[in-house]
Formats: sequence, C-alpha cells, structure tokens
Amino acid sequence: MDKGNVKDILFYSEALQEEIELLIYVPANYTPLYKYNILIASDGKDYFQLGGITKLADELIDNYEIENLIIVGVPYKNINDRRKKYIPSGEQHEAYLRFLAHELVPYLDREYSTFQLGTTRGVIGDSMAATVSLLVALKYPNIFSKVILQSPYVDEDVLNIVSQSSSQELLSIYHIIGKGENEVVTTDKTVKDFLTPNRKLHALLKEKCFTTFYDEFDGNHTWKYWKPDLRRALIENFSE
Repeated sequence: MDKGNVKDILFYSEALQEEIELLIYVPANYTPLYKYNILIASDGKDYFQLGGITKLADELIDNYEIENLIIVGVPYKNINDRRKKYIPSGEQHEAYLRFLAHELVPYLDREYSTFQLGTTRGVIGDSMAATVSLLVALKYPNIFSKVILQSPYVDEDVLNIVSQSSSQELLSIYHIIGKGENEVVTTDKTVKDFLTPNRKLHALLKEKCFTTFYDEFDGNHTWKYWKPDLRRALIENFSE
C-alpha cells in the first residue's frame, strides 16, 4: 500500500492575526488530473497522531472504500488557545470560523486540485473541536456540507445556534457520543455530563430535519473510542 505524504506548513491568518500550523495529508495517488475531496480537522495533531487518520485514509483510498481525499489538520497551541477558538464564548471563535471558511479553503483550492464545492468538503472534530466543526458548517453551509462530530461539547449557546439555523437542506451530520460520557473530567478539572446535552442536540437536529447519522457507543470521552470509529465516519461521508 502506497503511503500519502504529510506536509507541515505555517500559514499566516489575517482573521486571527497569527501564524497557524497546518498538517496537510495528500494521498499517494495525488495528481492534478483528478479532483479531491477535503476534510478539515480541528484538534488536527490529535487526529494525525492519536487517531491515525492518515494511515486509515491510505488504506481506505487504496481499497476504493472512500473517494480521493485530502485531510488538513489544524492543531491547537494549548488548552487556552483551544477554548478561545473552539467554543462560542471564546474571544477568537468568530475569527477562527472566518479563518477556516475564508482563508484556509481558498488556499487549499488554489494549491490543490479540489472540486471547489461544499458537498465535497467536510469538517471533523472531537469534543470542543467537534463543536467548532458543527458551528463553522452551520455558519457557512455552502462551504462545508459534511460534518463529523465525535463527542461534541454542547452547551446552551450551541443549542441556541442550532435552533436558529436554517441550513438543514445543505448539511449532512455524523454524530456519535459515548454512553459513558455522563461524567467527563474536562481540561479545567470539572466533571461535566456530555451525554445529556448530546441527546438534546440529536433531538433538535432531528426536529429541524437535518440529515443525521447518530450512534451512542459503549465507552467514554477518549481516543480509545474515537479512533476505531473513524473508519465508519470516513466511509459514511466519503464513500465511492
């Protein structure tokens, strides 16, 4: 099996007024003669290192289980940086959404042979990175129409944004949560119930007629469960 290659580049964001590290996985079969789908992962380093997403993509593309896919990881600098960018109350949240939609996507469309269509672009994240993935797609549904949520952090702000959204015709949402996520120890050392708010989110998405795939797995808020789920997530969203 041929391995794709991963470029590590620094990208200056005008919206954020800072340099952002990007990890860009390009599959082994890349050629400008074909068009490629795009998947953008917040918590990018975790997806590449803990999730093993590039090795999985190599295998799935090689076996024709998914379409040609470029994966872009956007790592966070530290816990505080993650909070500032990923959740609605974070002071850089709106700027991060603009960076993803109006800076990163045009850059990828210039540098690579992409379809340049929302239906061929996805966003993925775990926990708070899932939150920001959902919110960027709700805000820019013509740019990102596939959303993969692994145990998103959901609060009243998130539920309010979903309830006011009118982008259900454009989005397809893949959403998982663990049955053991009723007591999650968060990075600020508080214990939070993730399960109940995720069930509320799912009920709301259904009520608003979003196209959604939902599953509750036996497990907790860790990569031990998110990593094996990635196979199904990529196939559900990018199958041939």
